[in-house]
This record gives sequence, C-alpha cells and structure tokens, in this order.
Amino acid sequence: MRVEIWSDVACPWCYVGKARFEKGLEAFAHRADVEVVHRSFELDPNRAKGDVVPVVDLLAQKYGRTPEQARAMEETVAANAHAEGLGYVTEGRDSGSTFDIHRVLHLAKERGLQSELLDLAYRANFAGTASVFDDEVLVGLAVRAGLAEAEVRAVLADPSAYAGAVRADEREAAELGASGVPFFVFDRRYGLSGGQPAEVFTKALEQAWQGRSPLVQVAAEGQACDVDGNCA
Repeated sequence: MRVEIWSDVACPWCYVGKARFEKGLEAFAHRADVEVVHRSFELDPNRAKGDVVPVVDLLAQKYGRTPEQARAMEETVAANAHAEGLGYVTEGRDSGSTFDIHRVLHLAKERGLQSELLDLAYRANFAGTASVFDDEVLVGLAVRAGLAEAEVRAVLADPSAYAGAVRADEREAAELGASGVPFFVFDRRYGLSGGQPAEVFTKALEQAWQGRSPLVQVAAEGQACDVDGNCA
C-alpha cells in the first residue's frame, strides 16, 4: 500500500503531522507493507528566493496580529510539537521560499534519501535558528542526509532542475482537492487532511488496507464500447 504525503517544510503542522503519522503507522499491523512517498506543496509558491523574513513578523502581517499575538500563535504550535517529542523554537526563525528545498528533496528521492533530508530540514527549520532558506545551510543538511555535495550544488545552480517535478506534485495536489497541507492520500482511495492524532492515521491505514481487494467484474448485458471503438 502506498501513502502519499503532500507537505511543505515551512508548515509547522506538517512537521507535527509527520511525527503523528509515523506513530500511527507504527501501530498498524501491516506497516512493513506500506510505502511512504513525500510530495511537494509550497504554501507560498509566488515567494521570491531572496524574500526571507522573521516568522513572527510574517505571522503578524499575514493575520493582522500584534507581535505578541503572533508569538502566542507560535507557542500554541510549539506545545503541540513538544507533546510529540519534537523540538520547536518560537524565536529567531526565518520564513522564505521553499522551492529550492523541494527541488533538492526530489534529488534526495531519486537517491533514496528523501525521508532523511526531510527530517533534517524540519528539525533545522523548527528546532533550530539556522535559516534553511540559505543555500549553504541547505547544502549542509543535504550532505548530512547522504547526498553528494557536488550534486546538490548543481541542482541549486540550475533553477530548472527538478522544477517540473515540484510543479507536477503541486498540480496533482490541486486535482485531488488539496487546499492545504499536510494532505495524506492512501492508495489513491482515501484522503485525509491535517496533522491528525496518531490513532486517526492508524484507522485510516486500516480502512485503506481493507479496501485493497482487487476489482471484481460482474457479468452483465449492458451496452458498452471496447478499446477499438466497437459499440454494441
């Protein structure tokens, strides 16, 4: 069974949701038969590469809040992250374009290192203060995940590298009805939005697993057209 997860490294609920999904997966009896694939989704696809601002400033401007209210919003997310055993820093973090991060994640996917890099990027962005929107920081994370530095730098130097793969993921998310992330799709049969509790993910996995029975054709005499265009 395949589970596809659309997410963005800038999304705190994706960070929390990934941890909750993994706990839910751990409680699933058939977890060894589940393939997890991470897909790209930018919360702000029009953000310019150099447009990097403090997270608290961004929240205050985006939601029309005071800096104090924006910090309170961050504290709420932090409490949820801490409840899952995750680190979360509420001050000193940046917000910027995640397009290049997604492009490098596609390189990591080809090398079988996608989950490793995604975990490192999440921790760096939410549990640290080094900006993942800085190319040198991103290169360092990718190398720690096991990627070759020269390959990573080549991707960052070529804006077209894996750009099509990122956009294809985003188009597919829209076609599936995803308006936000995290968005989970189970065997292209069931969709689940948000960073749900672990037990909800376990139930979704069980439901998807039970629905895996192959298509059974029922004999009937109804009219139809075959692949050659013959209609009867």
